Amino acid sequence: MAIKAGKLTVTALGALAVVLGGTAVRAGEGQLDIVAWPGYIERGDTDPHYNWVGAFEKDTGCKVNVKTAATSDEMVSLMSQGSYDLVTASGDASLRLIAGKRVQAIDTSKLRDWNKLDPRLKNAPWYVVGGQTFGVPYQWGPNVLMYNTEVFKTAPTSWSVVFEPQNLPDGKPNKGRVQAYDGAIYIADAALYLKAKRPELGIKDPYELNPTQYAAVLELLRKQRPLVHRYWHDYNVQMSDFKSEGVAASGSWPVQVNMLKADKRPIASTIPAEGVTGWADTTMMHANAKHPQCAYAWLNWSLNDKVQAGVAEWFGSNPVTTSACSTRAPGGGKFCETNGFDNFDKIAFWKTPQAQCASQGTCVPYSRWTADYIAIMGGR
Repeated sequence: MAIKAGKLTVTALGALAVVLGGTAVRAGEGQLDIVAWPGYIERGDTDPHYNWVGAFEKDTGCKVNVKTAATSDEMVSLMSQGSYDLVTASGDASLRLIAGKRVQAIDTSKLRDWNKLDPRLKNAPWYVVGGQTFGVPYQWGPNVLMYNTEVFKTAPTSWSVVFEPQNLPDGKPNKGRVQAYDGAIYIADAALYLKAKRPELGIKDPYELNPTQYAAVLELLRKQRPLVHRYWHDYNVQMSDFKSEGVAASGSWPVQVNMLKADKRPIASTIPAEGVTGWADTTMMHANAKHPQCAYAWLNWSLNDKVQAGVAEWFGSNPVTTSACSTRAPGGGKFCETNGFDNFDKIAFWKTPQAQCASQGTCVPYSRWTADYIAIMGGR
């Protein structure tokens, strides 16, 4: 018996197995445990039109269990526990997972749509190491500047509205009305801002900072500290803050913008003149995954154009297969156009800061970033 859904063919072989894209799902595995960013693995609970889990479970018999994580550090910690099969890792987590031997190489010959991958993502250094492929690209996009349109009648043009003390267009100070991300990788956002504002620092890459550059970035973040209403990591809490706590501006993900706009809130987003950081996320399999057949089935499923289109429209991100841009999503929107599919080269994608760096030899490593940012958030 063959069941067809779009370009996806699922063949059931009695009670013994299900074959999905050449990957056999043995009867008995029965489940799949995924660590994912919020909004990445939807089963229609928030909006019945956005459900790319239900059909997968029905066709494969693999029940999907999702643990959402708010930061890359949390994802690395959860994958270290060994209880999860897959993780949707951003570039600031993927290399740590590979170096820590927490994830395994992927046999791309088992992936039916691998050849449809966007050429810009092929062999990317955040998931291909030593000639081995350690994951399957899932989605990518920018960390946008989200703002209240009742405060900003026109879009702010600079990240200075969250980094520098000033009055906002409504005449009120920004103190206590802006937010910053609760993750050490946010140091790169401050570095990107200083790269434009203080060219004499010579910052070439916001993830590769020498001690002098790093000190200047920390100084900016310490001065920002009194302005910050909250260091956010829970996207639901951030949306609530914009609704009821008087927050006017913050770095954010497109999914919050989309959900607040759908709720008829006065919210919009922009990419300021200094540019943006962003994420190119990769689904990676645990080195000792308990459900590898279901995991490979999901990796195949994730590259299907309909799945890619649905995730992109829902989250406000971009698909990793170029053909998904011409696939109709549940909302019927032109998501590749509105989500900036052509802006790939304008985004400074998250990556783990290393002590040895390409741009200037020796840089401040991520372990320092983590310790120093925790101190800043604590007011030290």
